[in-house]
Amino acid sequence: MDDSRKPGRESLLERAAQRMRERTREQGKAEESRKAASAADEARRRRQQRLIERAAEQLRAHASPSSAAGPATQPAEGAGAASATAAATAAAPAPRATPSAKAAPGRPPVKKRSRYQELDVDRLRRLGFITPDAGPNTTSEEFRIIKRPILLKAFAQGQHRIPNGNLVLVTSCRPGDGKTFCAINLALSIALEQDVRVLLVDADFPKPEALRTLGITATKGLMDAVLDPEVDLADCLIRTNVRNLTVLPAGRQHNLTPELLTSARMGNILNEIAQRYPDRIVIFDCAPVLASSVASALAMHTGQTAFVVEAERTTEQQIREGLNMLASCKHIGFILNKVRFLGPDRRFGAYYGYAYGR
Repeated sequence: MDDSRKPGRESLLERAAQRMRERTREQGKAEESRKAASAADEARRRRQQRLIERAAEQLRAHASPSSAAGPATQPAEGAGAASATAAATAAAPAPRATPSAKAAPGRPPVKKRSRYQELDVDRLRRLGFITPDAGPNTTSEEFRIIKRPILLKAFAQGQHRIPNGNLVLVTSCRPGDGKTFCAINLALSIALEQDVRVLLVDADFPKPEALRTLGITATKGLMDAVLDPEVDLADCLIRTNVRNLTVLPAGRQHNLTPELLTSARMGNILNEIAQRYPDRIVIFDCAPVLASSVASALAMHTGQTAFVVEAERTTEQQIREGLNMLASCKHIGFILNKVRFLGPDRRFGAYYGYAYGR
């Protein structure tokens, strides 16, 4: 009898063939799962992008000259449950800035050196932040895409010029959406530019997080300069070892912070920042717009807003309510944050698009 026909050998061959059939079935199931994950990934990405595009379309629908000239307190169509008082506060005209005594002609400003603190660049890199010495990665590429339209609008000239276009508010609907992560990375990405400086302002006055995240300690900040005319803003600035990056702390806590932010003194300070440093982008890491009135107060002074939307968590209704609170800012962009990709084809996880309100 042929050895290959012996019962033991035949049983061994049958088991091998059975294993091969099982492996083929497993590979088929794995391929089906991969295709299903890729399809779900694509469907999720499209849903999130449509959500942003619908919000952007809502803003564009109100961008006609007639609506721009209409009452500033008229809420956007379809805006949700924001109260009439909050809407009026968000859309009220910014106070007219009056020249400060320190900026009077004939009195050259006294040059003062700001403080200096070292950032732990290795720690920031481990936390997922952009660092000057890191190679190309997904986060750095995403924020290169995000910052470009912001820079173009900040330095636009002629008929395209935006008042205070270099003042950029970063906010979100609710805590946990990742707006501080986005604000810091946006500032770090802009700091990589060769001809642009950036000032990161910790403007989440109810819960300042930006400086703590960066590992910076400070006492005086923006609110101290607003409260006390004797405090020079230059004394509150902190230079860092990251080229082109300076930070401004929030400063002391105050129960009238929203009212102070809409004061003439605050208007003067922000106008001074915008005009004294024409090559500087100022990023305000602000409180969530649905959790505090601080964002709507600061939006009166800033030329641009970067609205952070958390993928799969922020609802269209919340976006509408947030846009209603930011009605005084005419140039609002969206950052879609925390996008998940389940398939093997990794795409950029951020989406950025601009729209225009009243």
